[in-house]
Amino acid sequence: MMQEIAAIQRKFLSSAHFAVVGASKDQTKFGTKVLKWYQDRSFDVTPLHPTESELEGIQTVKSISDLPNPTETSISIIVRPSITLDILKTSKELGIRSFWLQPGAEDETVISYIKENGLDAIWGGPCILVQGDGIVKGLANL
Repeated sequence: MMQEIAAIQRKFLSSAHFAVVGASKDQTKFGTKVLKWYQDRSFDVTPLHPTESELEGIQTVKSISDLPNPTETSISIIVRPSITLDILKTSKELGIRSFWLQPGAEDETVISYIKENGLDAIWGGPCILVQGDGIVKGLANL
């Protein structure tokens, strides 16, 4: 199982583009910390927000369907499970397959949906803020 998770993490961070669902103007919130993690490492990242036009100086999009390159995008999700499920359903329709659910973004319904639809997703505790740099470093050594 650990090897499978590691492979999904590597695939996730090998994407050309990234999106963050759950960032806000509040810099103390984990969604914004995840956005800044991508930004600080010069990843091509787009925040999704229903009302803000920019976050951390980056233009937002209002929904997953507004992403310019959805099939080349991995999505970090830092929202409650009911919103996560909607994001996963829309993403599947658009051909997005790779997700990192930060702790608290999943519940049994979300996990069942991921498994039933064969999505590549990380959930259940590993946090990109803790593990991301190690995975990126490992990718550089491949």
